[in-house]
Amino acid sequence: MTAPATARRGATVTGERHDGIDTAVTPSGNGCVECLAAQGWWVHLRRCAQCGHIGCCDTSPGQHATHHWEQTGHPVMRSFEPGEDWFWDFRTGQVGGGPPLAAPLAHPDDQPTPGPRGAVPLDWRQHLH
Repeated sequence: MTAPATARRGATVTGERHDGIDTAVTPSGNGCVECLAAQGWWVHLRRCAQCGHIGCCDTSPGQHATHHWEQTGHPVMRSFEPGEDWFWDFRTGQVGGGPPLAAPLAHPDDQPTPGPRGAVPLDWRQHLH
């Protein structure tokens, strides 16, 4: 997935202060925390830019990245997909750039999308939001 042109132009989602972003926090793991705990699956992964929580995208059955924002108020997430570096600000509904975060910046390249390996049903497309 390629982020909209606003992200590629280098716009920041939170201005110069980077409110809601902690660049020192590492990701919580390589997969959606809630999906892994429930033996579920995801389409794409998102990383909370404030605490590092990894959740699944809104296309995924669990939509855990958005639920994380709703439960914690952490306003900014970053894609956790290889080759993607865009941020999303839930407060404004805007996509854009942001500061470099602590590594790793994405799940491992050999991790399938959707994932995790072995958990995705054969009819997974019928379960998308």
